[in-house]
Amino acid sequence: MEDHIIKIFKESNRVKEAFINENLSKLVSVVEAIIAGLKAGNKILIFGNGGSAADAQHLAAEFINRFVIERPPLPAIALTTDSSVLTSIGNDYDFSEVFSKQIRAIGQAGDIAWGISTSGNSSNVLKALEMAKKMGLVTVAFTGKDGGSIAKIADFAVNVSSSVTARIQEAHITAGHAICELVDIKLFQKPDLK
Repeated sequence: MEDHIIKIFKESNRVKEAFINENLSKLVSVVEAIIAGLKAGNKILIFGNGGSAADAQHLAAEFINRFVIERPPLPAIALTTDSSVLTSIGNDYDFSEVFSKQIRAIGQAGDIAWGISTSGNSSNVLKALEMAKKMGLVTVAFTGKDGGSIAKIADFAVNVSSSVTARIQEAHITAGHAICELVDIKLFQKPDLK
């Protein structure tokens, strides 16, 4: 059992190391885009399914409450939390529309639409990012495997080259935390940080 636990941690570390080697400049670009959006008075809309829905909620909470420093709340909304909205859209239309209809309702040009999909092919995440692009939102995609169709349409596609969902999610939340920390630092502590 101990050997298996060690194997999991080593694989997680290997995936994260490969991820940062492939995506470092992309993460910097995402941080810069989020900072520019927030400075312009825009908000962050985050969404995904299953564990990615939980990550969306987790990251929205980090922006709204605080992350590493005391600072004013930042506008972020997880589109995964309103069960009445999700079930009414899913029932009356189709589950593939649950995020795109919310983008249409509350998204504005310049907002950040941040979709998370470990497969890179979640139809509701794809439709939401397509809608966001049509409306002039900045689109960010966190994907896995080969990035799928979602990575092809996002302004900023950050992909974890793994086929193991748990390892993809571990890299996603680490990257999300790095983004939150750098947004905090750049906006409220050391704007000259390179």
